[in-house]
Amino acid sequence: MSSLISGIGLVLTPLLVLAVYIYRNDQALQTIPPRVTQLIGERATPQSIEELGRRRAAISATDDTDLQDLPPKTGRRYIVVGGGGFVGGWNVAKLVARGEAPANIRILDLRPPTNPRAIAAVAGGVQFIAVDITDAVALEAAFTAPWPSASGAATPELTVFHHVAEIRFYERLAQFLPKSERVNVQGTKNVIAASRAAGATVLIYTSSGSIGIHRTASFLWPWQSEPQKFVQIINDDESRLPTRDDEFFSNYGVVKAHGDRLVRAADKTLLNNFTTTGAKKVMRTGVVRPGQGIFGPNDEVVCVYLSRGSQPTWWRNSAQSFLYVENCVAAHLCYEARLVELLNGGTNPDIGGQAFLVTDPGPAPTYGDMFTLLKTMTNGRVNFFSLSSTAMLLFGHGLEIYYSFYHRLVDGGWNLARFIPALKGDVVKLQPAFWHLLAIHVIYDDSRARLAPEKGGLGYTGKWTSLEAMHKTVESALKNSNK
Repeated sequence: MSSLISGIGLVLTPLLVLAVYIYRNDQALQTIPPRVTQLIGERATPQSIEELGRRRAAISATDDTDLQDLPPKTGRRYIVVGGGGFVGGWNVAKLVARGEAPANIRILDLRPPTNPRAIAAVAGGVQFIAVDITDAVALEAAFTAPWPSASGAATPELTVFHHVAEIRFYERLAQFLPKSERVNVQGTKNVIAASRAAGATVLIYTSSGSIGIHRTASFLWPWQSEPQKFVQIINDDESRLPTRDDEFFSNYGVVKAHGDRLVRAADKTLLNNFTTTGAKKVMRTGVVRPGQGIFGPNDEVVCVYLSRGSQPTWWRNSAQSFLYVENCVAAHLCYEARLVELLNGGTNPDIGGQAFLVTDPGPAPTYGDMFTLLKTMTNGRVNFFSLSSTAMLLFGHGLEIYYSFYHRLVDGGWNLARFIPALKGDVVKLQPAFWHLLAIHVIYDDSRARLAPEKGGLGYTGKWTSLEAMHKTVESALKNSNK
C-alpha cells in the first residue's frame, strides 16, 4: 500500500507543482501594472459603451466631417501599391473623396480592391493593374505604363504610397525569415526602384509600430513578479529599437524594420532622366509606423470577432494602442503634404527620410474594452471566455516545434512530409510570437507626429479615439449585416 501511495505521490506532485505554476504565471500575465493604469484611464463598461453610442447618435447625420483632418487635394498623380488591400483601399477612397481626379490614381496589387469605396473609385475611373511586387520587371512596367492624358495639360508630379505587406507575425525562427523577406524586403526594393524609374518625387511607406516591440519571456521564474519588458512605451527614438533579429517580437518586425530603413535611405536620391528647368529631380521619402493594430470596416481586428459567437481569449487585460484606418490614412496624407511643401520650396523643418509613429488620439484601451464594446453592441451574441495564457503558451511552444519540424522535412525534400499534416488556419498563429505581441502592454507615443509642421511634425491629429472608431466600425458592420 505504501508503495502505491508513493507512486501516486510521484505522479500527482509534479502535476500539482505544474498547476500551481500555471496559476501563478497566469496571475502575473493578467496584471495591469499601476504604471499602465495611469496611462490608459477608465475601463469600458456596458454603461459607458451605451453612453458613447448616444453621443455618436447626437452628431448630425448631415455633418460629414470625414475629410476635416485631411490636407487639401494636390492635383498630383498617385500610385497606390497595395490599393486592393485594407489600408490601401481606404487611401484610394480618401484621395477621390478629397477631389483628386480618378484618372490620376493607379492601384497596383495582386487582386482588385475589396473596399466598397475603392471599388466605386475604380468604377469611376481609377486605374487598376494586377501585378506582383516581387516581379521587378512587371512592377516597373506597371509604374511606367501610360497615363490618360488631358490635351495640352502638363503631366502632374507623382506620389507613391507603398502599403503592401505580408504579415507572418507568428514566425520567429530564422529558418522562416526568407518567407517574410520576399515581399517585405525584396518587394520594397522593387517599389523603390520602380518609383525612381517612373519619376516619383514622393514615396510614403507603411511600416509598423511593432518594429519597436522587444521579445519577452512569458514563463516567469519564481522570484519574478512580471516578465521582462512586460510594459513597453514606444516612441520615435531609433536607439530604442531592437538591433538583433532575435530581439524583435517576430520575423515580421525584422523585415518591416529592414524595409523601413530602405525607404528612409532612398530619400533625396536622384531621378535619372528627369529634370526640372535643367535641375536634377530627387525623390523625397517618408515612413509611417502605425501603432499597432489597424482596424476599421472589413478589417481583421474588430470585425473578425463579429463573425464568431462565443470565443476564447487570454489577453483580455493587455493594454495596447490601436490605429483606426481613417486616422492611418490621414497620417499618410499629412506626411505627403509635408514633403510636397518641401519640394515646392517650403521653409518648415526638413522631415524627409524620417519615420513617424502614429496612433489614435486619447488613452489606449485594453482588449477587454474592445470585448465589452462588442458584447454590448451585439446584445451578448459576441462574448468571450478566458483560457489559461500559460497553458496556451505551452501548447504554442509545441506548435512551433511541430511547425519547424514539418517545414524542415518539406524544405529538405523528405518523403515523410507527405504523411504529416501541415498546420493550417488560425491554429498556426498560436505560436510563441503571439505572446510577444499580445501578452504584454504596448503604448505608443506619437507626440512627434502631432507637432505642427513648423516644429518638425506631420500636423497629424486623428479624428477618432480607438473606442469611438470601434463603435463606428461595429455599428457599420451590424447595419450592413441587416441589409
